[in-house]
Amino acid sequence: MKKVLFVCLGNICRSTMAQSVFQNLVNEAGLERDFLIDSAGTSDEEEGNPPHPGTQQKLAEKHIPLVPHASRPIQESELDKWDLIVYMDSQNEAHLKHIFGHLNSEKFKPLLSFAPASYKRIIGGRKDVADPWWTHDFQKTYEDVVAGCEGLLRNLS
Repeated sequence: MKKVLFVCLGNICRSTMAQSVFQNLVNEAGLERDFLIDSAGTSDEEEGNPPHPGTQQKLAEKHIPLVPHASRPIQESELDKWDLIVYMDSQNEAHLKHIFGHLNSEKFKPLLSFAPASYKRIIGGRKDVADPWWTHDFQKTYEDVVAGCEGLLRNLS
């Protein structure tokens, strides 16, 4: 079983969107028994909150089931639980380094590192998943998340 944790700052926008999108892709591929998927934040500021209404709306618009979720912070004790910890941006990477002391490049990866080269060219080599908390552009975030999650599933299958 492959164990994947998606991480962003508050765990209400990007990481919950990625968790839902990836779970949907896994389910559509008939691989749900092969994966354990969750999400967390590097901060506890949104702890207990549901996914952002913009995330909920975008997933509903795309007919992707929202996984049952309440925001939670990642814990240092979780390191051995996950095969792969997938983060959304360089700020998340810095916070994860602070939490864990270092990041093993085999276990910690940015989501857009899994996106196909053609998508990376379209977004101009940007490495961070667009943050809708600041941009309010949940469509752009969705596009980034789908590109990364599809590539991740190809990589892990």
